[in-house]
Amino acid sequence: MPKIGVLYLGGAKRLTVTDLLKQAYASLGYTVDAYSYELSEEEPIASSATVIIGKRWSDPDVYADLERIIDSYGITVLLPFVDGAIEIAARIAERRDDIYVPGCSSALSSALFDKAASERLFAAAGVDIPATYTPGDTPAFPLIAKPRCGSASRGILVVRDDSDLRAIADPDNYLIQEYIEGAEEYTVDCFIDRSKKICALSPRRRIATLGGEVIRTVTVDIPALTAASRRTIEHLGLRGAVTLQYLHGGGRFLLMEINPRLGGGVTASIAAGADITRMIAAESTGNPVPELAAQPGVLTMRCFQDITIFPS
Repeated sequence: MPKIGVLYLGGAKRLTVTDLLKQAYASLGYTVDAYSYELSEEEPIASSATVIIGKRWSDPDVYADLERIIDSYGITVLLPFVDGAIEIAARIAERRDDIYVPGCSSALSSALFDKAASERLFAAAGVDIPATYTPGDTPAFPLIAKPRCGSASRGILVVRDDSDLRAIADPDNYLIQEYIEGAEEYTVDCFIDRSKKICALSPRRRIATLGGEVIRTVTVDIPALTAASRRTIEHLGLRGAVTLQYLHGGGRFLLMEINPRLGGGVTASIAAGADITRMIAAESTGNPVPELAAQPGVLTMRCFQDITIFPS
């Protein structure tokens, strides 16, 4: 069977995705040589892929290092799993025709990584978002302040009064928006192929999270959320594997952010029928990309699994 070289950027804990991806390629007659670019060999992904010690995403030499690895290991597919790697993967794909990345352009990826820049992008596209506070406005408390370039809920502040607002030392580095008490959170896992056809659009409710990642989620069938997601994809020209994050409160679905990569809980949508790994395998090998829908009401619970690494 022919081989496909896949390099994860920050694969770390993505063991289930690795298994699903290998199954998807096997269904097309390929085997996978999986590698993961990490800062340490002591990551769970070492049980499913070969760990390659790399550089930090902020290192100016990271591009040269990745291209060296791509050439040395016969890599043809790059899959970023962390925000800092998304734009890097996009830039490499833009200058190398032999590399497949299921993602947006580097320019759009960069804008989506900055919450303030993405808020302006969403507003210009007419996407429904939480009301944004800017200095000089009369604040309508409570507010929520999110670091412009943060992820996994790190550094988020709830601002309940003027003293909380004044305590933010560097407000320019935050996106400050209305805080909707009791709002439900929804994720929509999507895949858009090269022709801009939406092949997967799987909404699910986030029931419980740990460290910013969903650990309990259920697929849903909500026409209003599906329609809002389609409009967002079309208005912004999204491409590849994309995760949309929404709040639902006061009868509104409000877009919080877009991650142009596979989300941590995408395995829930895949298990429910929207097999995005199959779409990636098909598109990267020149096969027709299937359109697949998720069954609503499928509950996924993500749990701990011990991985033991013995000294070599």
